[in-house]
Amino acid sequence: MKSFVFPGQGAQTIGMGQALAEAYPAAKAVFDEVDDALGEKLSDLIWSGDIADLTLTRNAQPALMATSLAAMRALEAEGVTIEAASFVAGHSLGEYSALAAAGALSVTDTARLLRTRGEAMQDAVPVGIGAMAVLLGMDFEAAQAVAAEAAQGEVCQAANDNDPSQVVVSGHKAAVERAVEIAKANGAKRAMLLPVSAPFHSSLMAPAAEVMEAALAAVTLNAPAVPLIANVRAEAVNADEIKALLVEQVTGSVRWRESVQWMAGAGVTEVWEIGAGKALSGMVKRVDRGIATRAVGSPDDVVAAAAALNEG
Repeated sequence: MKSFVFPGQGAQTIGMGQALAEAYPAAKAVFDEVDDALGEKLSDLIWSGDIADLTLTRNAQPALMATSLAAMRALEAEGVTIEAASFVAGHSLGEYSALAAAGALSVTDTARLLRTRGEAMQDAVPVGIGAMAVLLGMDFEAAQAVAAEAAQGEVCQAANDNDPSQVVVSGHKAAVERAVEIAKANGAKRAMLLPVSAPFHSSLMAPAAEVMEAALAAVTLNAPAVPLIANVRAEAVNADEIKALLVEQVTGSVRWRESVQWMAGAGVTEVWEIGAGKALSGMVKRVDRGIATRAVGSPDDVVAAAAALNEG
């Protein structure tokens, strides 16, 4: 049994998806559609821009989705449909990529939703007020305890439960800085602030959740062709729940470790990472070494994946 997964923020690189667009007209069409949807040449920024501009949340989110969908369209050109997977899942913004890949959202709507989401998340908290930090060598329960001790009346929450040894905390900058020091004193291998501009997946994102509730209400979301494993539930969910869960996701924890455990329990033995980078593959391996992982981000990857998937 297979699952297709889609990466989140942090995977972006200049040039991602360009080779796919040059090799596959269907992949190029995705970037063209995203450019048209946003009314700007985001593809120019992705392929030849400045990494600091691409990393801006408003740009990184639709850019990573475009790259994932380009890889999916390239796979389709080689005869692999989304139904080759039993489930789809995505890390944070990757959940939108997963839904677009599974036909639940149009590429145009997904691009506009992610631009709105990126801007709303950036605008929810003034720059300098919030922060995020990664705690390495700590499990989720230990990280939750660190966050609770660090809060001291401010917001500090375990935001991303990525794998058994990597948890991200999010909240007020001073509280997150306290969490880094507390984690170091309590045996974390490493603890450091992340180069992000807002405290994602914390209660401070409530204004962005309100924006997304309105934005999602205005679009059509069809039932995905294969079930979505939702970040905030860490299990496959019904189509009629998805919009509400996408709103909840803005302030809720990304339960990636538990999602991978759920996949394994459901019989998934292969996870295919569709889009930029290999970060999710590494996380999956640290959760369950019994799951085989493959990344699909280049034309060579697509050809190899198609050979394996069409065979199996």
